[in-house]
Amino acid sequence: MAADTKAADTKLKSLEGKDFADYAREELPKGRWSDTWEVFKANFSKVVINNLLTLVFFVPLVAILYIRNVYVDAMSSILPFGANIGSASPHPTPDMEGLAEGLILSADAMFYSLAVVAALIASVGVAGCCYSMKKLVNTHGKFTIKSYFHGVKVCYLNTAIPVMFFSLVLFATMMVMDWKNLTIATGGSAAWPITAVVLMVILCVAVGLLCLWFIAVGVSYNVNPWQLVKNSCILLVGFIIQTIFIAAIALVPVWLLLWGTVSTFVKVITYMIFIVFGFSYVGIVWMSFTQWAFDIYITPSMEKEKEKARAQMTDKERAEEKAAEERRVAQEILAAGKSELVGRPVKPISDEVIAAVPKAFTRGDVAAAAASRAELQGAVASYEEEHKNDSVYVEYNKLFAEREKALQDTSKKGKKKKVSADNLLK
Repeated sequence: MAADTKAADTKLKSLEGKDFADYAREELPKGRWSDTWEVFKANFSKVVINNLLTLVFFVPLVAILYIRNVYVDAMSSILPFGANIGSASPHPTPDMEGLAEGLILSADAMFYSLAVVAALIASVGVAGCCYSMKKLVNTHGKFTIKSYFHGVKVCYLNTAIPVMFFSLVLFATMMVMDWKNLTIATGGSAAWPITAVVLMVILCVAVGLLCLWFIAVGVSYNVNPWQLVKNSCILLVGFIIQTIFIAAIALVPVWLLLWGTVSTFVKVITYMIFIVFGFSYVGIVWMSFTQWAFDIYITPSMEKEKEKARAQMTDKERAEEKAAEERRVAQEILAAGKSELVGRPVKPISDEVIAAVPKAFTRGDVAAAAASRAELQGAVASYEEEHKNDSVYVEYNKLFAEREKALQDTSKKGKKKKVSADNLLK
């Protein structure tokens, strides 16, 4: 087991440095799932916006499935599947065994083949949704429409491949189911058709789980198709139990939709969920879980990601970040109390060699040591003079000067004026 883990760790190391992220990750202040829940609650409006954008790209697929249901219902009500049948019928009727099943088979072949094409359009929404939800969790709330379409731009191909693959397997599964119904309805043997359906359902579930990992890897890392398949298979095998469990939780809206086929109330509730946050819920749960899995094998480097994000900043954004950092340092220093060591520039420790006086020394050794120390003192003084006007020191001394002035200030009644730390930091 340890050998398998080490091998998986070695293989997945190839993903390091290939992430798509246009942002800097932040460390989790809490656990993975508690942090995800906090982000989901605190940024629910962004979750809804992300869901509505995704829903737009699913409209063609939803429309095809709706028209298919309307078509099948219309054919069922128009054609006389149960009329004029039996010995009491005044007119001879043709053999209609399996006619309904045959019509459903032909309808499914037509509409589900169109659904496979519509899945390519839905892949746009899948790429944008998963990328945005991953960013929302990793940055604790950052989301923009621009970043949504950035995710589409860089991740679409890696998302469209697994979506198309799963759509084809699902299409084949539906065709086998319809063939089974037609065979049984026409009096054929049920053994082989049922066996074929069971095998296709198992294949469909396995391919579905694998494609979920395809999407997770494809949205997170810039890899070629072979690396996408290889790493996804490694992760599926390494986390098979967790994958089944989390996928079942992430796809709760889908289970409700299937349950809605027998309950109108559940169907209406499920439609509302999908309109408001259903797609985003699936994306945020799955991407949060897969990020946890990636972090086990691929050590996240927060500093590297911050440097990468900083390189993409504008000059104005860098200036604002620098000002914010200096202000944060000043606030921490003020809370700790004034220090002479912090209030003025101190030359950093370097690798410079300072001459020392040996045990057996001469006047030359003493002179060399004195000259070395004098040189060091000059460097320290030069550094202090060069950096004394840096904003961090100026702001630091200014804050304490204001505090000392405020403490000495008295009102007309001779009472000392109350000083607020909040006021001093503004």
